[in-house]
Amino acid sequence: MAQYLMSVLHDATDLATDGEMAAIDAFNERLRADGHWLFAGGLASPGTATVVDSRDGEAVFTDGPYLESKEHIAGLWIIEAPDLDVALRLAGQASKHCNRRIELRPFR
Repeated sequence: MAQYLMSVLHDATDLATDGEMAAIDAFNERLRADGHWLFAGGLASPGTATVVDSRDGEAVFTDGPYLESKEHIAGLWIIEAPDLDVALRLAGQASKHCNRRIELRPFR
């Protein structure tokens, strides 16, 4: 089975509501039961990010996100699916359950 990253896109800093969290938990349980679950997690706000760059030898640390953007990745799922059609169906369900847009990308 192929592995896919489902990134949760959000344009605000508010957290998921209690109702959204309940729906996400139910979706996660279904992913586990159906054998698609590998990993999932929510991310802290972009302002907590640190960019690390060691390309020139010594590590340089920069506070804040890599890009200033209206949208950011608020969380993610890593799933397994037999094909793209199944992964797209799961991404659609993820979007509905978390009430956010989802970017779906396959791993190489």
